[in-house]
Parts: sequence; structure tokens; C-alpha cells
Amino acid sequence: MTKRELSSRHWFGKSSAGLVLGLLLAVAMSGLFRKLFGVEEAFFSIKGQLAMWLIAPIWAAVLSFCFLFSSSLRAWIGLAAANAVLWGALWAVGETAR
Repeated sequence: MTKRELSSRHWFGKSSAGLVLGLLLAVAMSGLFRKLFGVEEAFFSIKGQLAMWLIAPIWAAVLSFCFLFSSSLRAWIGLAAANAVLWGALWAVGETAR
């Protein structure tokens, strides 16, 4: 199996995957933080503020690292799979809390 080199090809597909799916990934991670650490009121507590402000650096990191995928299709599939896992975990944590 030969390794494909990273290139600047497919930058539009990779960046759009990072923008769209990266935002959803960041929101899911923020939601998991809120559920796992018992943040009730998001606006007035320190944990709530941290959960809210975690979205921007996570989104920026995903957008930065999405260019390491070898193609835009792999970026979309990889980030969609990560989203499915995190949103599934968020749903599972939310169901156990009921």
C-alpha cells in the first residue's frame, strides 16, 4: 500500500467539512461537558461559561486539522463518524440522566 502525500488539493471540500461538521462536533463536545459535569444553568456559572466558550477553540482546532485528511471525502466521512459517536454519546448520557 502506497502512502498518498498531503497536498493542497480538495481544500474547498476539506474546509467546508471542517466548518460544518467541525461546528457540530464542537457543540456536541460542549454538550457532553455540560452533561458530564452537571452544568444546570449555562449562563451564570463558571462551568456553564467554560462549556459555552469551549466551542470556539474546538471548532478552530477541527478546522485546522481537517487539512490533514488525504481527500475531502475522507474529511467528510471521518468528521461525520466522529459526530455520530459524540452525538450518540450525548444522547446516551442524556437518557441515563432521566
